[in-house]
Amino acid sequence: MPSPIDIASQVPLAAPATLKKLEKLGIRRRFDFILHLPLRYEDETHVYPIASAPYGKAVLVEGEVISCEVQFKPRRQLVVQIEDSSGTLILRFIHFYPSQQKALAKGKRVRALAEVRRGFYGDEMVHPKLREVAADEALADSLTPIYPTLSGLTQPVLRRMIQSELKAQSLDETLPAALLARLGLVPFADAVRLLHAPPPELSAEALSNPLLPAWQRLKFDELLAQQLSMRLAYRARRSGKAPVIVGDQSLRQQLISQLPFALTGAQQKVLTEITADLALAHPMNRLLQGDVGSGKTVVAAMAALNAIEAGFQVALMAPTEILAEQHYAKLSAWLEPLGVKVAWLSGSLRKKARGEMNALIASGAARLAVGTHALFQDEVSFEKLGLVIVDEQHRFGVGQRLALQGKGAEPHQLMMTATPIPRTLAMSFYADLDVSVIDELPPGRTPIVTKLISAARRDEVVAYVNKTCSEGQQVYWVCPLIEESETLELQTAVDTHLGLSEDLPQWQVGLVHGRMKAAEKAEAMAAFSRNETQVLVATTVIEVGVDVPNASLMVIEHAERMGLAQLHQLRGRVGRGAAKSTCVLLFESKLSDLAKARLRVIFEHTDGFEIARQDLLIRGPGEFLGARQSGLPMLRFANLEEDVALLESARELAPVLLEKSPALASAHLARWLAGREHFLKA
Repeated sequence: MPSPIDIASQVPLAAPATLKKLEKLGIRRRFDFILHLPLRYEDETHVYPIASAPYGKAVLVEGEVISCEVQFKPRRQLVVQIEDSSGTLILRFIHFYPSQQKALAKGKRVRALAEVRRGFYGDEMVHPKLREVAADEALADSLTPIYPTLSGLTQPVLRRMIQSELKAQSLDETLPAALLARLGLVPFADAVRLLHAPPPELSAEALSNPLLPAWQRLKFDELLAQQLSMRLAYRARRSGKAPVIVGDQSLRQQLISQLPFALTGAQQKVLTEITADLALAHPMNRLLQGDVGSGKTVVAAMAALNAIEAGFQVALMAPTEILAEQHYAKLSAWLEPLGVKVAWLSGSLRKKARGEMNALIASGAARLAVGTHALFQDEVSFEKLGLVIVDEQHRFGVGQRLALQGKGAEPHQLMMTATPIPRTLAMSFYADLDVSVIDELPPGRTPIVTKLISAARRDEVVAYVNKTCSEGQQVYWVCPLIEESETLELQTAVDTHLGLSEDLPQWQVGLVHGRMKAAEKAEAMAAFSRNETQVLVATTVIEVGVDVPNASLMVIEHAERMGLAQLHQLRGRVGRGAAKSTCVLLFESKLSDLAKARLRVIFEHTDGFEIARQDLLIRGPGEFLGARQSGLPMLRFANLEEDVALLESARELAPVLLEKSPALASAHLARWLAGREHFLKA
């Protein structure tokens, strides 16, 4: 990849302030002007008579100013009235300068561009684009492109810069003509010239159509550049050296014989994939995804035993202390009877205990170390680290995962997530990883009934909690905040705990939240696991990892405030036993459209992969990816749901291009990613 180019050397006549604005827009070199495409287009090719100007779209009208005055009711505003031979129109300016009033003196002829709407005193435009014209001034001969810009960098200035580069750049083709013909794509030069300077016959509606051949070409090129960069990242990772790990199956067979359940076909399949990766001499970078309750932990245990059988150590890192402690408890119960010492590390451990655990890990006496971020601190060293397992990997930054990997000589890495990744995201933003999917739930998981209930019916829900406890079952009651917030009128966990303790005096009501000390949280969770506490009031710290089969009711307050992935994770805390399980989503009466959309999805769907797909549609890839987006290029033009066919074509072409036409692949990457090399450092 070429080095980043200083745009100051390429646009020498631009002021420093302009150069800074261009850089904020992502324009760091001259070719970036070509890829800075219009947001929309304005139609100044046709003047509508005022009386017949249509509603609902921006139109151009022309008329003579017949009045211009500042009005003060209902608020200060500049009100201008223009007329043509067909009628009159009001131009209303809420924000204006005194100079505008002078420029719009009676008798001036102006053209106004905006959407016409019905006003109290007749048809009007609010804050139209306005300019004075001569009576016989010619109209534009094509649509006017409107570009993304910043304050102080006007459309005319940006337009001139882009048009200058369109004339100066050669716009060479990076893809073979035969390939373009096979995919039905237009030449790159034709595509960008049409979008920057559309011909007169094209309407704004046609230009905004994502199926326009010019847009299809730009989307494909962007997706191909992404696929090429991810394939190169994949190659770079696979070129490293890692220990060959081949166990003798002894410990794994012992664990299988002791488990009270049989592995599902999906679990066996992904274990085969992981085992094959570990036997290779280059680092495994595999993402294991599976829905809530699909059995990822036992897969992680089997992978760990494979490494331990071969004489290596394993580190398992989780993002929260509760989740890490759950893993420690479960893995210790499974592995220590097999003679495998499991160490525990967290930030809350006292100095002496932490020193003892560090010594066990450094000496190799502990073959598996489970913990939080504490695992990659400087004082932690491993005797022979061969495998790193990262749970809920999206909650860790790239740097944190690399820090843990640095504890060994290129150890293999298995990343796990209970947030299913939509197929299109896996094909694009996770294309640098090998992906395994557990797409089958273990037998015996009871379906969870989801109910949407208004917060006004809270008393009925409390009565249902009482009934559930009377039947010997337990209840989670989740609140989003710990303390009162001045900006969000949310019920807090502390107040809810007090209120439910009064409302349910016959039952023990526990409390757990993120600000409690680790020992207090552990004791609260242990009491709930032992059924000494029947109702557990909690914040979202219980979102992942908590497994209490006797809990059959989940109540989530202010569900409208939470994301789909979080709601799905919380709902997955119940339905783990034989009893019929229910998740009650309490919501406030005034819901935004976004909140309605989320609640509808979680109510209608229980499949995590479909929920993830819907979540992607609602939020877009940038928010969905979370921490992983640092270091990954977001797509500017392509849409992962609309452009699946283009994505699949780009995914198929990328390895072929890298293998057979590396020069073309390099030229294509340079066009799209030069100056953005940090995108490749995921």
